[in-house]
Amino acid sequence: MTQAAPSPSLVQHILQRIDLGQLNPGDLLDEAELVETFGVSRTPVREAILYLEALGLVRRLPRKGATIFRPTLEEFLAILEVHAKLEGQAAGLAARRLSRQGASDLEAAVRACESHAARSPDADPDGYYQLNLGFHACIAHASGNAVLVDALKTNARKLLAYYRARYRFPGAIAGSAAEHRDIARLILDRNSEAAEARMQRHVQFDQVTAMDLLAALS
Repeated sequence: MTQAAPSPSLVQHILQRIDLGQLNPGDLLDEAELVETFGVSRTPVREAILYLEALGLVRRLPRKGATIFRPTLEEFLAILEVHAKLEGQAAGLAARRLSRQGASDLEAAVRACESHAARSPDADPDGYYQLNLGFHACIAHASGNAVLVDALKTNARKLLAYYRARYRFPGAIAGSAAEHRDIARLILDRNSEAAEARMQRHVQFDQVTAMDLLAALS
């Protein structure tokens, strides 16, 4: 028997809560709350959870139920390695394929990050994180590869809470904004190889930082 497709509205609701930091690694997905919110039976809720589990965004734990994926250190570093490659590939393709509108959008995204860093270098990390997402989304879109964009979105959601936490560290916002300017300059200069390498370094964490972030959200 073919499994019924999950409710798009339910799936998008859960994904949006992950994106906004309303659901964080290890948080329980409350089936009863979703049933009440959407006025549905438990069947479509469970279908949505199974779909997200297949994407690797939800994990079922014995005697606890479905929770938002929380990686071990080994899993975190493995996911990060892949994500850095994907982000780098997007930057390299963007340098080759950037349109005039894409260049304008990228410059606006970089300036928004720089403005926040200048105005509030160590304040409102969540606000900066939304600007950071806009910067990366511009580059992903400019890559011109829809499959790559989807892979980036799915993989990034496994790390969103940790990237968000990163900007609570002193100096992280200013450093990120400066790196965004470096990456944008390479893309605008059509330097594909350098843009790819620079983006990979920008996205990566060393093991000590990864351990700090995992501990902060444990």
